[in-house]
Amino acid sequence: MQSIYVGNLNWSMTSEQLQEVFEKVGAVTSARVITDRETGRSRGFGFIEMSSEDANKAVSELDGQEIEGRNLKVNLAEDKKRNNAPRNNSYKNNDRDSSYGGGNSSYADSSFESKPRGKKNWGSSY
Repeated sequence: MQSIYVGNLNWSMTSEQLQEVFEKVGAVTSARVITDRETGRSRGFGFIEMSSEDANKAVSELDGQEIEGRNLKVNLAEDKKRNNAPRNNSYKNNDRDSSYGGGNSSYADSSFESKPRGKKNWGSSY
């Protein structure tokens, strides 16, 4: 199975209508127009699942086609990559650059350097 991204959808298009458009090219496993969580309105894009062969055919035939007054953007969807690497906390290193108050910057003063690290007690003084 291959997932297809479909962008520039008319705001009134439903998942069922999107499926009908792609069924003209090949068998559709699923079709979904993405909606806003709070309002329930379309966000203007969706996803289709088809066999790899049908997906490639759909991209070549439907990309740029005008549907309900809008030119569709149709691409093979990329897997969402999650970055599980730890965040770069360069401000905790001794090799600080001037943007974080290190070095000879006038921003860094002795009171800044002497504050304890760790959990912040917002609203209280040290």
